[in-house]
Amino acid sequence: MQFTRKGLKAEGFAGFRPVGSLEAMRIPQGTGVFAVLAPEGFQPRFLKKSTAGVFKKKDPSLPGPALAAEWVDAAVVLYLGKAGPGSKGNRGLRRQVQEFLDFGQGKPPGHWDGRLVWQLADADQLLIAWKELPAEHLTKAEADYHTAFVEEHGRLPFANLVRARTKA
Repeated sequence: MQFTRKGLKAEGFAGFRPVGSLEAMRIPQGTGVFAVLAPEGFQPRFLKKSTAGVFKKKDPSLPGPALAAEWVDAAVVLYLGKAGPGSKGNRGLRRQVQEFLDFGQGKPPGHWDGRLVWQLADADQLLIAWKELPAEHLTKAEADYHTAFVEEHGRLPFANLVRARTKA
């Protein structure tokens, strides 16, 4: 798989909407995986302080050198995540992506996966794409995408600090 806009489309991803104008109601409610992509020509500029919400009294900001060390040159995909059904079956892509966006607007999150996205200047220009998948395939799909990305780029996407794995 190629981790480009064209490669993700060929893999079944849809959306590719800018964060700044994304309408949550257009995102499917089902479970799936989602990606955050840099638009063509995007150059990273790191903010001193993240716009993300505080998690368990911890500031999500990292120092500039730590952010630069996580940046993956020439990678279009900045984050790969999943959206499961939740314990009550009422979650999914729409709710997960909305919570991710709310997190970037300073609201406290339930977790802080992908938090480095919110320390990029012009994060509102980043694109969100998604792919609906049955819940029972999510963990394996996320792990497979992480593995494939590492094979292509030698490391995880910029804002993925933990590699997804399938349960042994």
